[in-house]
Amino acid sequence: MNLLKIVRRPFRYVFFNATFFVIGFNLLVFLLTNMMRSLGNYLALNVILIHEYKMYWQFFTYMFVHGDFSHLFFNMLGLFFFGLAVEQSLGSKEFLLIYFISGIFCGIASYLFYLFTGAYYVFLVGALGAINSLLLAYAVIFPRNRIYMMGILPIPAPLLVAIYAGIEIASQLFTLRNGIAHMTHLAGFAIAWLYFMIRMGINPWKIWKDAYR
Repeated sequence: MNLLKIVRRPFRYVFFNATFFVIGFNLLVFLLTNMMRSLGNYLALNVILIHEYKMYWQFFTYMFVHGDFSHLFFNMLGLFFFGLAVEQSLGSKEFLLIYFISGIFCGIASYLFYLFTGAYYVFLVGALGAINSLLLAYAVIFPRNRIYMMGILPIPAPLLVAIYAGIEIASQLFTLRNGIAHMTHLAGFAIAWLYFMIRMGINPWKIWKDAYR
């Protein structure tokens, strides 16, 4: 059996509300890092701690750490809306795979970016890279769905991906030191795109083009 067949072997569909388990774990980590402030430094992603002290678990754990309650709240809101829809469509196993692969590779991409730009003292936290992957997945699965921005303005899901990606690109180019990990967020879109191409054999652009032809 060739490698591509192994990579594309589908999971048997099961649904066990994994989205809520992931949200719950984020809440637990938020409580723990607020009670033990030093814990956040061990779980967040930092170039020096990984490079010098071999804290490789940070490629995984950073996505469960959040800076404050509003950071946590809006990330979990996105995870709830997009994650639950993706999970119900693809199944819990596929949802967890895309979420954690995206989160880990966003961490790796960010580590390399910080390493080569000299941003050694940045502590990367937050799940938005992985959540952006879920947003792209949502737009591929439901290309004609509209998302109401601010509860008012209906925007087609693929267009929302394009808008967010454009904002992240512009922000990365013109606001390099605002403390927001724009490269991590962009990596989330890119990794999800590759995930659909490699794992699912689906070209997101073709899905969107066919949906609006």
